[in-house]
Amino acid sequence: MPDISPETYVKVAKKGIANPVLQKALAGLQDRFGRGTAEAYRRLPEGPELRFKAHDIREKAIAHLDALLEILAAKIRANGGVVYFAQTAKEAVNYCITVARQNNVHRVVKGKSMVTEEIGLNPALQAAGIEPVETDLGEYIIQLAGEKPSHIIAPAVHKNRHDIADLFVKKTGIRRTTDPSELTQAARKALREKFLSADMGTSGVNIACAETGHITTVSNEGNIRMATTLPRIHIAFMGMERIVARLDEYEILLRLLCRGAAAQTMATYVSYISGPRRPGESDGPDEFHLVILDNGRSRILADPQFKEILYCIRCAACLNVCPVYGKIGGHAYGFAYSGPVGAVVTPLLTGINRAKDLCLGETLCGACMDACPVAIDLPRLLLALREKLAYGDENWQVKPASRMEGLAYKAWSYLIGHRYIYERFLKMAGVGQKLFPRSGTMIRRLPPPLAGWTQSRNFQPLAKETFIEGWRNKKAISNTP
Repeated sequence: MPDISPETYVKVAKKGIANPVLQKALAGLQDRFGRGTAEAYRRLPEGPELRFKAHDIREKAIAHLDALLEILAAKIRANGGVVYFAQTAKEAVNYCITVARQNNVHRVVKGKSMVTEEIGLNPALQAAGIEPVETDLGEYIIQLAGEKPSHIIAPAVHKNRHDIADLFVKKTGIRRTTDPSELTQAARKALREKFLSADMGTSGVNIACAETGHITTVSNEGNIRMATTLPRIHIAFMGMERIVARLDEYEILLRLLCRGAAAQTMATYVSYISGPRRPGESDGPDEFHLVILDNGRSRILADPQFKEILYCIRCAACLNVCPVYGKIGGHAYGFAYSGPVGAVVTPLLTGINRAKDLCLGETLCGACMDACPVAIDLPRLLLALREKLAYGDENWQVKPASRMEGLAYKAWSYLIGHRYIYERFLKMAGVGQKLFPRSGTMIRRLPPPLAGWTQSRNFQPLAKETFIEGWRNKKAISNTP
């Protein structure tokens, strides 16, 4: 089953902040992709406003999701493919293992897929005695290292070439080199052997089109094309929301996906797949299976507050501009999805109370919405999660995260509604703050439960005179004859 640990967010985030290699890598990634994506949107013939048309396209698709999925499934079946609707991660994994055992599969080559990370496919295959091999270079590196992806499109961004050189020497036995081209060549040689001996290939699905009955995979390395055409069986895993109605809508999303992901006009390899190899075709699998995964998405779909997150096309544009992700990295989020999208999706899929630190950790600066190729209002979704944590919610089984905090705000509400009591409170606080340790004129440390405010910053002390007092004094002076 998948390794889910959003509870470790604070602990792992602190490690990320203290990691100089990670800090340098994230700064470089955001400088390149964050800036590049904004420029790529400006260069669109339609301009950046195309993002809002894409938002409408996704909204319409999600509103008619049931019909679109039925159309897609019918057309793929008509082309000789098999479609399986999985309600849970366990059902999706079990289906894959069943197909593998029926076909005596011993090795599976995998194209990069966040959905297979979500359902924990790799450990399940290993437990079943089947070898999974990640073929995306970044995914291959972290698989050798026994780690999880730290970015949706750059899973090994937290490692530099020296780390990778040490890893390859240890795991593949090559002579040590830090030259990126030589390291890439070593990985290519090892993976070619895996491709040629694999019995099954798996992939994700970037976007599916109901009108044409095809799925699409997008990559820059060509590995997904090899993983889906060389083995005799191909199983594609698709989150049920990753679909549009028509080909013209699909074309808009594909252009925006490539720009949002890597500031590219178009990815190097775009594959259209609608079924197994046909008679007379030279390559392609003998069997094609499409697993359409729910795993909590229906619940999100049914909630008017949160269904907008299903518009996401997993491009990682929000990660490439988020100031929080840019400091803590992807491992802190404890699930397949990181950054602002992970801070919304993970609580909804794994439990809002369980993953509360993710949505509480975001700044709400709005950069994610500006970068999103389909203009998802991520700050609104984060605030909606915070509201449920503040007040609780029976439908989502959310308990108030901090009853003391709730009581504190109620007390504050009472204070500011009663002027006389409020002013007496400020007078007492003004006297009491003299006991706190200082750094110059600033308060260096506050007592619990306010101590968190001064862990990394000094605190401005209360002024000797409040605004109201100053206003009264000013009026008194101006009224003096």
